[in-house]
Amino acid sequence: MWKKSMAPMAIVLMTLFSVTAWNAADQTENTVGPQGLSTHVLDTATGKPAAKVGVVLHRQQGEGWVEVSKGETDTQGRVRDLQPGGRGLPAGTYRLVFETGAYFKGAGVATFFPRVEIIFTTTNAGEHYHIPLLLSPFGYSTYRGS
Repeated sequence: MWKKSMAPMAIVLMTLFSVTAWNAADQTENTVGPQGLSTHVLDTATGKPAAKVGVVLHRQQGEGWVEVSKGETDTQGRVRDLQPGGRGLPAGTYRLVFETGAYFKGAGVATFFPRVEIIFTTTNAGEHYHIPLLLSPFGYSTYRGS
């Protein structure tokens, strides 16, 4: 017998199941092996992957930055393998630069952020680092994914 008081619990359970299933699928797609670096750009204003976003990886060297590799997001908004030669990233400080201005210009949308730079530190070359970018014309967020 279904009671009105059970409706909120059912919604919570359905939401939990959906989020868990989505995360499990996302983790499978992100994995490029036991080591490396990948990224995923989602346009939160459209709810779709951001394709053809230029991404450049730099490593900090002294007071400056040295380009390590570059790529472009695919139709799913992903760059799966940014480390050279498929190797892991040695411990250090890195910067991912996303050319968001060109992406939004191509979509005919004005943006406040023409470029997004994410600086992060790695500690173990044997780990996989996944850095998603959630993007809109007037804001962005990121986190360490899996």
